[in-house]
Amino acid sequence: MPRRKPGTLLRLEEEVLVTALVMSRSGQTTFHGFGLAQTMREQRGSRSLTAHGTLYKALSRLEEFGLLSSRWEDAAAAEGRPRRRLYELTGKGAQVAERAHADNTGQAGRRVPRVS
Repeated sequence: MPRRKPGTLLRLEEEVLVTALVMSRSGQTTFHGFGLAQTMREQRGSRSLTAHGTLYKALSRLEEFGLLSSRWEDAAAAEGRPRRRLYELTGKGAQVAERAHADNTGQAGRRVPRVS
């Protein structure tokens, strides 16, 4: 597999951002990894998710790029199950997602805006 050029997104990362944007527009501003994976499969027919570890690595990279933010779910909301990590698009993430969404080809290699 070729190395990624600095400042580019992989196809899976673009899919995550676009799906998060669509979810946000429908009123779901925060999401957890498993719910995102389900939505990606249902709405986009995503085949990029070969394992959930792949998704969580992508979420971590997107957070490092400043395109997502995350926090742990409140313990009271968990009600008898383990707490989930909740993710949300940042302003910069929404801009990148808008550009990726506008480009229907969905090819990898988009430039990630530089962090000032």
